[in-house]
Amino acid sequence: MASRAASLALFLLAAFAAGANAATFNIRNNCGYTVWPAGIPVGGGVRLNPGQSWTVNVPAGTSGRFWGRTGCSFNGGRGHCNSGDCAGALSCSVSGQTPATLAEYTIGANGAQDFYDISLVDGFNQPMDFSCSTGVNIHCPGAGCKQAYLFPKDDTKTHACRSNSNYQVTFCP
Repeated sequence: MASRAASLALFLLAAFAAGANAATFNIRNNCGYTVWPAGIPVGGGVRLNPGQSWTVNVPAGTSGRFWGRTGCSFNGGRGHCNSGDCAGALSCSVSGQTPATLAEYTIGANGAQDFYDISLVDGFNQPMDFSCSTGVNIHCPGAGCKQAYLFPKDDTKTHACRSNSNYQVTFCP
């Protein structure tokens, strides 16, 4: 009987762990310079040298954004970025200052669809691609790109994706 209870406990633990992260984001720097990507409410921020990637797991029911910061200098987690700065923090807990090219997302809860877009409402500072494993690739090579939101209330650029999908954000695609 004890082994059956242990097996059930392991099964429930595995089932919970499998559903704990609804989406995985792989953020890659293809630029010829260092990018300091940031994310809220999940992610914080890191340094990515050219060719490096950062993986972030985002729970179901989360809406947020990722963006790239440039021209950064940090010492002990505090510093400044020339674009996308978030109150001088390496690990962001607030949105970045303009200009900032934004990869925005809403991860559905309980199997609901996910939604994603690129927004230039806060300006343009990085070429970016944003894609979902079961959706379209959004390509934004420069300011005014036609696949991105360009002004508030422009709700025509959102894309849907199957729940529990994987995402790719690429700087300088």
